[in-house]
Amino acid sequence: MSNIVRFIETMPKAELHLHIEGSLEPEQMFALARRNKVDLPYETVEAVKQAYDFSNLQDFLDIYYQGMSVLQTRTDFHDLTWAYLSRVHEENVTHTEIFFDPQGHTERGVAFETVLDGIEDALARARDELGLTSRLIMCFLRHLSEESALATLEEALPHRARIHGVGLDSSEVGHPPEKFARVFAKARDADFRLVAHAGEEGPPAYVSGALDVLAVERIDHGVRAMEEPALVERLAAAKVPLTVCPLSNLKLCVVDDLADHPLDRMLRAGLRATVNSDDPAYFGGYMTENFLAVQKALNLDFEAIKTLGRNAFLASFLDYGEKADAVARFDAFAESYAGRA
Repeated sequence: MSNIVRFIETMPKAELHLHIEGSLEPEQMFALARRNKVDLPYETVEAVKQAYDFSNLQDFLDIYYQGMSVLQTRTDFHDLTWAYLSRVHEENVTHTEIFFDPQGHTERGVAFETVLDGIEDALARARDELGLTSRLIMCFLRHLSEESALATLEEALPHRARIHGVGLDSSEVGHPPEKFARVFAKARDADFRLVAHAGEEGPPAYVSGALDVLAVERIDHGVRAMEEPALVERLAAAKVPLTVCPLSNLKLCVVDDLADHPLDRMLRAGLRATVNSDDPAYFGGYMTENFLAVQKALNLDFEAIKTLGRNAFLASFLDYGEKADAVARFDAFAESYAGRA
């Protein structure tokens, strides 16, 4: 095993782009379906895995929303979240910022509080038992109306202390950031941290719109920003974090070959890029797999991997003191590898 592989496997990691519903592994989907007496259109786990052979965002989302049907109780959401947290703890993830999609559940009759309570149960357990810190980000589904997003924000406001940020996900093309200007303004007034998916399948203009109209402080994905040099310069100068998801980009054909991924060019351009898993159950890799795959494909050196890992802690929504401590621990760990990788 090379030293750089060992460094990737053992370094402290922060994940900033993880859809908790996208961590629903086929085996757990079947177990929850049995528990809740939900009929799935698949007879076996292998059939589910075969259905994961999609090539664009919309085909993925169709399967993704179908899988949500098995999530019905507070215990289900705890078990889903705990499965993710316990798995990534083994990969040395020490901090995670989890997206959840309440509209995907409330629209089918699951109460907002049921979703939130179950997820938070697992986050608190991980903090106490694993020492794993977290932040929770509520995403609006961009294929739905802004009115639906506004109603969801109203449901969230009584739980403001438990939800750290709001984001924007789901089908990007045809749903520009401007569509959600009012709800993001209201969320900003309520002191939520703001992020948004942009520049995955959508054009660079969506990245600019997320910055200018939604006033987000972090861009989820953002790889297509590389098509516009002036935008790259702006992102670099402002140190706007980009939560990049290499295996997701490959699976959804944002890139045809991981060797063509722009992550190395993003680093050379001075962008604050990070590595994340997105929807690992569907895209074939959690944090370590994403790091290993992109390192091999792009021949990233130790300094590049170190920068990507450190960027994630810098870009996190940890409190100032917690962030300083996490960065110091990462730096100390990286220093122990310097000269050996």
